[in-house]
Amino acid sequence: MSIFRTLAVARAPVAAFAAMGVLWGTFAAVLPDLKDQVGVDETRLGLILLPTPLAAVVAMLLAPMIGAWLGRVAVPVAALAMAASFALPGQVTVAWVFPLAMMCCGAATGLTDVLMNARVSALENERGLHLMNLCHAAYSFGYAGGALLTGAMRGAEWGPAWVMGSCALLAGCCAALSWERDGAIHGLRKPKGGGAAARLGLVPLIGGGIVLIAFLTENAAESWSALHIEKTLGGSPEQGAMGPAALALTMGLSRLAGQGLVTRLDPSRVLMGGALLSALGALGAALATSPEMAYAGFIVMGLGSSVIAPTAFSLVGRLATAEARARAVARATLYGYFGYFFGPPTLGFLAGTFGLRFAFVFAAAMLMMVLVLAPIMARQKAD
Repeated sequence: MSIFRTLAVARAPVAAFAAMGVLWGTFAAVLPDLKDQVGVDETRLGLILLPTPLAAVVAMLLAPMIGAWLGRVAVPVAALAMAASFALPGQVTVAWVFPLAMMCCGAATGLTDVLMNARVSALENERGLHLMNLCHAAYSFGYAGGALLTGAMRGAEWGPAWVMGSCALLAGCCAALSWERDGAIHGLRKPKGGGAAARLGLVPLIGGGIVLIAFLTENAAESWSALHIEKTLGGSPEQGAMGPAALALTMGLSRLAGQGLVTRLDPSRVLMGGALLSALGALGAALATSPEMAYAGFIVMGLGSSVIAPTAFSLVGRLATAEARARAVARATLYGYFGYFFGPPTLGFLAGTFGLRFAFVFAAAMLMMVLVLAPIMARQKAD
């Protein structure tokens, strides 16, 4: 099937992934201005970001119930709520209000992410296609677009309120495109009576652990790369915005290139090879002495990270039973997004204590854990 026909099949989740990318790309690139606007340092910024994952976890736990209740409009409603929530942080000028705004962002993102990944998994197994790389590529391209647009607006001296409001509007347009005539996600509710159909087993736990590491390192690098370039390496706001943009663009192109490749390679080798390459890139960014050297590190990091999360999500959907598939993907998403949300605050604490360079060394060390988890996932496949 051509990439255009595949894109037509996956149009709705692709639009939702792109909307999420635009929003988090904007947030990463405008983070230095948000930090100054609320008057905190890196350590305190990491602290006030902590409520974000707590709200996301609650939303993810409720996502199967909410998704079943919303039915065929679950993905577009969640994506539109997510877009609206991201207009809030740019309005905040005092530190104690900032966590409240970010909790709205975290909750809406958590809900959207569970639902759109479950929808992609359903489409993959219904149509016999591999769609995860394409959808995650849409996130990466949206992220890069949001970061680059934010860099231009910051260069034009736009404040955070205008920057985040404008990108929230753009993301809302993307979210509107996620509507489907029949977008219902079947299997979100746990079967009555228990039994084998109700059990999820180790597949979502192991797959979610791999996704956790991928998202912890990926999103932490995206969120803190602008600060690393501007504060550590003395770059301009435009150069700072290029850090997350370079990472995201590389990941988007790599995911498009790997759309067909991943179906012909052993998934565990894909996971381990991607982790090794990403770790090398993280070390390169940590040792950089100029913005250009940091870009090179982020590009290598993006090449490796691009395949980890989509491959793990696809494996979870493939290995789970048909009755448990939506819930297995939802559970793996929940585990994985502990990394997505806890990554930035974790690196914030490390950056405040040991410096931003050490934070990227920590990211490289975390990626090495995939070398342990991938073979375990392969044995689950053999079972």
